[in-house]
Amino acid sequence: MQNVLVTGGAGYIGSHTCQALAAAGFRPIAYDNLSLGHREFVKWGPLIEADIHDTSTLARTICEHNVIALIHFAAFAYVGESVTDPAKYYQNNVAGTLSVLDAMRLSRLRKIVFSSTCAIYGSPPTTPISEQTPTQPINPYGRSKLMVEQIIADYAAAYEIEGIALRYFNASGCEPLSGIGEKRAIETHLIPRAMMALQGHIDQFEIFGADFPTHDGTAIRDYIHVSDLATAHVLAMNHKLVDRRFGVFNLGVGKGYSVKQVLTEISSVSGRSIRPVSGNRRPGDPAELIADNRLARRVLGFEPKHSDLRSIIESAWQWHCVTHPMRA
Repeated sequence: MQNVLVTGGAGYIGSHTCQALAAAGFRPIAYDNLSLGHREFVKWGPLIEADIHDTSTLARTICEHNVIALIHFAAFAYVGESVTDPAKYYQNNVAGTLSVLDAMRLSRLRKIVFSSTCAIYGSPPTTPISEQTPTQPINPYGRSKLMVEQIIADYAAAYEIEGIALRYFNASGCEPLSGIGEKRAIETHLIPRAMMALQGHIDQFEIFGADFPTHDGTAIRDYIHVSDLATAHVLAMNHKLVDRRFGVFNLGVGKGYSVKQVLTEISSVSGRSIRPVSGNRRPGDPAELIADNRLARRVLGFEPKHSDLRSIIESAWQWHCVTHPMRA
């Protein structure tokens, strides 16, 4: 069985990718310091509890386990926090990735799949967003991810490393029967926050902006099921770039839903009403973000199979009902 190293493998998307790797016949090795990940999410292979800044441990792990590829998730991803504490994001997301790449060089590992984000596009002038859309991130989180893409591209050109960056849109849903889902100390994402509000874990649920130039005034986003994202990482790992050593692909569904539409679907699935409070827009929040995923479909064979909104909401609600039961 071939081994794949997954940095951040105990996190939300990382753990789902470990499950997808195991289903595809690989042995995922989760490498995580557990600062944000969860030990109980590591179910399909061993856990190496260590930090990505520890280059020697990374290189030793790659060699000892004869790793064939590395999938890199380990990063901080709170946009607001990146504005108030940019040093944290550049030290972890950028310097941490330099450590990962240096460990690859030391161990002569050649393949990396990088977890990137649509935040690198900033507030694009048009939608849907293709890989040719100008990258103009508007916060340190997005800038850190774009810097990493550029670093991987430079390493690929100079050191014969092959890299693929997957720019995904709104990861959502979960695999409830596997016991993994969105679990964070500070929850900022729409779907889990709304569900936590329904269960009484959040006193006030706020919509950030009801005056966008959209059909109902709320922001529109492209929601993709985390299981489809996980499958895309396996496809990218197996893909051999033909004409270059670095490639980028958008991962989304190509269809957007407004905040109000998502909340309506959550109410339908849960049988409970949500009473949100309207708040101000967050700085730099674009009205609409929808992916053009045709390149990933054509080159990687990417095909979202679980990303209709109903399936996303049902899977998330099922997991939340088990892990976050109603407060008395």
